[in-house]
Amino acid sequence: MFNIIKISLNILYLRSLILNIEKMATKKTIITREKIVSMYMNYRLENNDQPKSVYQFSKINGFEESQFYSFFGTLESVEKEIYKMFLEKTIALIQKDPAYEAYDMKSKMLSFYFTFFELLSANRSYVVMSLKEHQNQLKNLMQLSGLRNEFKNYITQIISDEVRTQHEKFQNFQEKAIQETSWIQFLLTMKFWLDDESPAFEKTDIYIEKSVKATFELMNIAPIDSIIDFGKFIFKEKIQNK
Repeated sequence: MFNIIKISLNILYLRSLILNIEKMATKKTIITREKIVSMYMNYRLENNDQPKSVYQFSKINGFEESQFYSFFGTLESVEKEIYKMFLEKTIALIQKDPAYEAYDMKSKMLSFYFTFFELLSANRSYVVMSLKEHQNQLKNLMQLSGLRNEFKNYITQIISDEVRTQHEKFQNFQEKAIQETSWIQFLLTMKFWLDDESPAFEKTDIYIEKSVKATFELMNIAPIDSIIDFGKFIFKEKIQNK
């Protein structure tokens, strides 16, 4: 009888110990921005819908609601972060190439495009679902607001001397123009990729190569500088000399 009681107590002790270990393991689970993003993408793909609330999302994934708010204010901000992270990952990958820094602007753009759309292709199910979710395209594009800001910053960083006008007064205007035209081109490329049904999205690769080449041919600054110089000459001759 004594042995039976002793065994039962040992079993209870072991169960208690296991529960405590599980609680400690749960407490030690580190929630990061990347983990929340991964959990959110998995939830959307598995449920074909958005979580109803931060509380529900946190509870399903086994962490405290307060931990979510350490990184994001809303579920919508997670959606924006996903595309921003795609860009951050793209830049990190292309900059690992030792030859990258020696590339001209056109080569850097091509490297960026091919790497970015390779990442999109690896996550195509989520991207297609999220960017085609609403009939109102403006709502879909709202997810790209964080991506847009980071993309424009990247464009500014890679503008090279062979593209930049030599007239300092026009450099700021030119920079903004390049940012906006590059963003429009980027959106058009995303639209083409979303509709691309070719194997391995090979038509998108062709589209990228041809569109980037065409953009840089149009971006040739020699005519711009000539026009500016001519304008200065006319101003000086016709106005200042009167």
